[in-house]
Amino acid sequence: MYIAKGDYFEAMKVFLEMLGSKDCCPDNYTYPFVIKACSELVLVEYGRVLHGLTLVSKFGSHLFVLNSLLAMYMNCGEVEEARKVFDAMKEKSVVSWNTMINGYFKNGFANTALVVFNQMVDSGVEIDGASVVSVLPACGYLKELEVGRRVHGLVEEKVLGKKIVSNALVDMYAKCGSMDEARLVFDNMVERDVVSWTSMINGYILNGDAKSALSLFKIMQIEGLRPNSVTVALILLACASLNNLKDGRCLHGWVMKQRLYSEVAVETSLIDMYAKCNCLGLSFSVFTRTSRKKTVPWNAMLSGCVHNKLATEAIGLFKKMLMEGVEINAATCNSLLPAYGILADLQPVNNINSYLMRSGFVSNIQVATSLIDIYSKCGSLESAHKIFNTIPVDVQDIFVWSIIIAGYGMHGHGETAVLLFKQMVQSGVKPNDVTFTSVLQSCSHAGLVDDGLYLFKFMLKDHQTIPNDDHYTCMVDLLGRAGRMDEAYDLIKTMPFMPGHAVWGALLGACVMHENVELGEVAAKWLFELEPDNTGNYVLLAKLYAALGRWEDAENVRQRMDDIGLRKAPAHSMIGVGTVNW
Repeated sequence: MYIAKGDYFEAMKVFLEMLGSKDCCPDNYTYPFVIKACSELVLVEYGRVLHGLTLVSKFGSHLFVLNSLLAMYMNCGEVEEARKVFDAMKEKSVVSWNTMINGYFKNGFANTALVVFNQMVDSGVEIDGASVVSVLPACGYLKELEVGRRVHGLVEEKVLGKKIVSNALVDMYAKCGSMDEARLVFDNMVERDVVSWTSMINGYILNGDAKSALSLFKIMQIEGLRPNSVTVALILLACASLNNLKDGRCLHGWVMKQRLYSEVAVETSLIDMYAKCNCLGLSFSVFTRTSRKKTVPWNAMLSGCVHNKLATEAIGLFKKMLMEGVEINAATCNSLLPAYGILADLQPVNNINSYLMRSGFVSNIQVATSLIDIYSKCGSLESAHKIFNTIPVDVQDIFVWSIIIAGYGMHGHGETAVLLFKQMVQSGVKPNDVTFTSVLQSCSHAGLVDDGLYLFKFMLKDHQTIPNDDHYTCMVDLLGRAGRMDEAYDLIKTMPFMPGHAVWGALLGACVMHENVELGEVAAKWLFELEPDNTGNYVLLAKLYAALGRWEDAENVRQRMDDIGLRKAPAHSMIGVGTVNW
């Protein structure tokens, strides 16, 4: 009775009274209930005592008792203890296997969860819906699409098509980036609930298709299904990414009518949506109605200020947060720190760094990465590298390496950037598209042509990475700056996709630098098609003609600008007034 009501402490008290009496002894039905109470209360030490009591009684090998112990240890994070119990079991039911699969995934061992599932299937154990629901999140998390498809095959083979299984399949396909397969499962569902619709909406958002998410939400409403707070938060996220203030405000009105505004996820999403739509005043209106002690809305407000380039306001809000005793977490720091990057003032950065050191937040890899980025933007590479060196080698991920490499490249230290890139590869961290862009830009800014060509070939051959538009832009800029114009143009002609405006812009800039009018005209022709309203391209071509004394051609370009109604934007400067010390 107490367990059914969720009153686990009372259940434990009754059990202790039972042990103290001599009239009644616990049996194989009692132990699972009490072990569950320990599991829910995360009282692992009491759980170990109960485990000992089962061993000295005749119920220590009972399947229900052992399955309860597995669940308790997994829920308390004692993965190795659970494994010992599991390995010692003479008889394992489907519940035993499911508990292990689910437990491994929830404790951060997704790969092991898949291994255990495969062992279960190989052992001839008949899987059920719970098996599928336990393993599919691991497939989605690891983006193991082929494994997920095999699980789907087993679902159809064993006719496990329950609603909860179909929802898990939709979620798995969405997280693996296969929205067509997710939609196929969704469309074939006999019965769909709010979780089904929300999983599909979330999938579209995860895969960068906010428009489809909004369209599906409207169909959901037409079909008469009431969205929950998670659905609403997701749709507000879609509105934010599309800068869709109209639908966002309509949804806000619906939230008020349905009295969902007190949900933290909804509050936070409203603040974020208005900020992304550049209506920070409305963000603040929502924020003022939230609980002043909840951290998440404060974090959203900080991010909103930063998004709108209001760095000073973000820092002031953070100070207020401290004064009001709101709990600061790593997400708060990650929301705030970009404000210091906008200011690019070293003294306030040193002050916040001291606070983060005292508070222990620098040990968080994301916070450390943000600090490295800010110090780099402030030109203090020594401070940036000092923080980088404090991060344990086994924790240094691709993001922190990319930031430190980009920092050195940004300030013209191309040789150091290349050296760091090589150290990263030697440490076993695999470079991604962003890292290659950072190191190639470093080579371009420092004029390291041979290093750049070597790294470009390394990217193609050793890492079998398909270069994107940014990589080709870096290489064209690198070759162009060095005066190797024909090589730059030849590289463009070998591109496996249509060159974008950035590539042609790099070539045109190099042509102006080296007064190569023939290639300059080719680049300009493409740029006028790709960016007809960009006055900078016309100005560059006119400048190239003028440098060669072709005044009539230069005047024709300027006349063309006038004919299509383009005007060069006037130059302006900004002088910062006042300082921020914290």
